[in-house]
Amino acid sequence: MTVNSGIDDTQISRRWIQISFFIAVVFFNLCLVIQIFSVGMAYFYNSDWWKLHICLVRGYSGLSIILLLWVFLMPFPRRVQSLTASIPVLLGLQFLTIHLQTAFPLAVFHPLIGFSLFSISTTLVHRTSHIIFSPHNQD
Repeated sequence: MTVNSGIDDTQISRRWIQISFFIAVVFFNLCLVIQIFSVGMAYFYNSDWWKLHICLVRGYSGLSIILLLWVFLMPFPRRVQSLTASIPVLLGLQFLTIHLQTAFPLAVFHPLIGFSLFSISTTLVHRTSHIIFSPHNQD
């Protein structure tokens, strides 16, 4: 005879999906931190660091699409969904500001969009951590 602790398999599964999402969001945010560091190193120390900057964005930009799909698999709050949805949009704008040649140099917006991307990613980490680690979500 088994004792029912009040937690069913779907609650446990849902919790692990949320924890996995949180880990992926933290990883994405850490990639942004490393990318910002590499820009500073490239600009102020050695231009060879640009290679790391470019490789990082090519590597983790795919993670933004995975996060976007992931956030709609589970019933996350709308705020978490909208923050997650804005990340691939901002990454697309980042690519456009660097590669699109226009009469007005769009590249001037690249750092501002990058700051917005970092801010949104950090807010997403914060919001998701509240969902995962809130006392009412522990049962």
